[in-house]
Amino acid sequence: MNSIDQQQITLMLPTSKGIEVIDIRSIIRVEAISNYSKLYFCSGKTLVVAKVLSKLQEVLAAACHGEMLGELHFIRVHRTHLINKNFICQYINGNGGKVKLHNGEQIDVSKRRKNHFLQCFCAAA
Repeated sequence: MNSIDQQQITLMLPTSKGIEVIDIRSIIRVEAISNYSKLYFCSGKTLVVAKVLSKLQEVLAAACHGEMLGELHFIRVHRTHLINKNFICQYINGNGGKVKLHNGEQIDVSKRRKNHFLQCFCAAA
């Protein structure tokens, strides 16, 4: 079982109760909530961590860096949202547009981030 798909890629994040160990692959999206970030997982679970979205984005990028983790990629689509490209099922045209995720949620893409998002999304296809 050497396949990277079968391995967990864990990260330790500070919460109000202590430190939580999470599998990065299970994160669908991250939402900014003031000085905290709310993580949404494919299990339906959510977790609020004591990190602002920009710092969490840096931590996720560092954790996913490297050849073997190339399939993991988080894209900042809005000042309040970071999404895992592996959970995107559709892009819906509009002013900035919307991203539809596998769990049915639709997340706004800001006009300012639209071009970058489309470059990342189309490169992944």
